[in-house]
Amino acid sequence: MSSSRQEPDVRTADRRRPAVRRETVAVDLGDRTVQVPKGGLYDRYRMDTDLDEVARDPRVSGVDFFRQLPRTRVDSVIGPTLTPNFYYRISTARLTMAAPSRAIRARLPKKLAPLEVVPGLGLVSVMFFRYDVCDIDFYTEAAVGVAVRPARHGRLGFFDLVAGLKNEHLHSYVLSLPVSTEIAQVRGHDGYGFPKWVTALDVGIDARRTTARVANDTGGADLVLTASTPKQTASPSGERVGSLTSYTSVNGGWHSTLSQTNVLSAGTTRSARGVSIEVGKGRMADDLRSLKPLRIIQFDVMTEGQLALHMPVPTSVPSRNR
Repeated sequence: MSSSRQEPDVRTADRRRPAVRRETVAVDLGDRTVQVPKGGLYDRYRMDTDLDEVARDPRVSGVDFFRQLPRTRVDSVIGPTLTPNFYYRISTARLTMAAPSRAIRARLPKKLAPLEVVPGLGLVSVMFFRYDVCDIDFYTEAAVGVAVRPARHGRLGFFDLVAGLKNEHLHSYVLSLPVSTEIAQVRGHDGYGFPKWVTALDVGIDARRTTARVANDTGGADLVLTASTPKQTASPSGERVGSLTSYTSVNGGWHSTLSQTNVLSAGTTRSARGVSIEVGKGRMADDLRSLKPLRIIQFDVMTEGQLALHMPVPTSVPSRNR
């Protein structure tokens, strides 16, 4: 049914132009009702998006990556849905910092252990995401997370550390994950178990500059990033596919969520020159300060990519010595 509610077009507002208000419709996700853009991909397809139509969107380089990923209809706490969730055009920024393992352990559940670069030193990340075209429509997201050991491994092997640092297959635990839309918050919180809330969140990423601002409850600055974008290298679709496994607790049981990233254009720098992170007041700022980051060790920006986000599955997480 149509709703009388009007919401700003975030894409326009993100460019600091006068906001254009869009009509929305109400949709049910489990026992929650959220507003989505009328005529958007979710309104029209409810996740079963027509790939041929997406391929005609000038913002999307192609859809071959998604044609190779079969979708499955599953029941979940947010109602029947399809998995994986497809993101056809995304851009991301990740600032990785070294932090004391003791501070990281203090924020981790007892069954998880930090991934250490050297004894006593772990990895903390601040991440920003812009999803221009996806099954649940445009939104932005930010995260404070830590790299953890793979849950089913014993002692950390050299391969795990090298692969993690290269972003080939990371394992993480997220402390903060604000988003800019209702549907992203409900799906992420209720369906995946992530610590998500809705806030004003602007992310702008291009080949020259990377900027992000996360607002706190009063509209002030929680976290603000300003940086020069590292030189980008283009890759053919399917040549660079990284993965991330995130651990969450859903209804009291441990789950793992797999996301697969098709990298199309990305760059990395290990220099902090030109990178500014402002830690203000808010939930993300508090989480980052609690981890006591020491220094920036890597800055990764992907100006163009694609993503497949799978629904969480139950997993065993063995007890670890702390």
